[in-house]
Amino acid sequence: MAGTLNVWFGTTTPRGGVSEGIYHARFDTETGKLGPATLAVKTQQPGFLAMHPTLPVLYASTGKGVAAYRVKAESNGDKLALIGEVESGDGGVAHLAADPSGKVLLSAQYGGGSTTLYSLREDGSIDRMVSVMEHSELITPAGSGVVKGRQDAPHAHWVGFSPDNRFAFTPDLGMDKVVIWKLDVNEPSLTHHGFGEGIPGGGPRHMKFSPDGKRIYLLNELTLSVSVFDYDSEDGKMTRGQTIAALSEEAKAKETFNSASEIRVHPSGRFIYSANRGHDSISVFRVDEAGQLELVEVEPIRGGWPRNFNLDPSGRWLIAAGRDSHTATVFEVDAKSGELTFIRQTQQVPTPICVLFSK
Repeated sequence: MAGTLNVWFGTTTPRGGVSEGIYHARFDTETGKLGPATLAVKTQQPGFLAMHPTLPVLYASTGKGVAAYRVKAESNGDKLALIGEVESGDGGVAHLAADPSGKVLLSAQYGGGSTTLYSLREDGSIDRMVSVMEHSELITPAGSGVVKGRQDAPHAHWVGFSPDNRFAFTPDLGMDKVVIWKLDVNEPSLTHHGFGEGIPGGGPRHMKFSPDGKRIYLLNELTLSVSVFDYDSEDGKMTRGQTIAALSEEAKAKETFNSASEIRVHPSGRFIYSANRGHDSISVFRVDEAGQLELVEVEPIRGGWPRNFNLDPSGRWLIAAGRDSHTATVFEVDAKSGELTFIRQTQQVPTPICVLFSK
């Protein structure tokens, strides 16, 4: 159905960047036109963003923890109003997510190598920080040590939930593992349940479930590849199968540095997308009936350093955020092939590193 969506941009300020906070734009789902990005609220380093599952509340990472904002998208002034902040208990937050019931929030701390659980009030505001789960306490040695300097210690990079909300997951780049938690949203509590085993030296970064909940797609930052896992929803276990490269060795050799950043699953479940920093592109994979991936296209983002990108809820459009180019670029998704077409829609956004759609 055609209409207008809100697009929120989380930002950062590396190398003297000019970002002032979270930015907002309107997006026309009929034409793919992205409106100008304006400052939604002034704040420091609101890198990653998440929405409450049912309420007009937006969550953002901060230098020390997480913040909650009431969405006022129709306002002529600030589009977001701060309703509370809570420290993570372990420093800066790399990623955060609200659970499907709207009762808890999770955050991942890259530097500290931990997962933090917060309770949420009925109005979506953050009640308190409940617990900090240190990954170094789960296994010895905690870092895989395969890639020196990157895997000498745990580095939590993403948090999310199983479709049935019984388990939570934290891919850890330093451990080459996905930490699996048993989740109780009523207590609330996290209990270590096990691991998903990544490839040695892969550096797990972000992951997503297939729409039917039977598979997990794990993005490996250091090897620029995607690992496919079968997921046992009853036992909360993930079993690794195929791993496929997002870029050829020839393509990587032409850049001084490459790393993978984000992975998304098309709403149809037929296509997977991952972003390549350095090469500054999006890799497009087709999913066959057996769940195996085939690389079908590598599309340049027409910008620099795609730290993040997102698909709109219909799956017709993709917006890529170029951190170093200060841009958001729009692509149309071919419904049959999954391939991307740049539609010459570009807006300026100061150092964007997260793209979030909302109604």
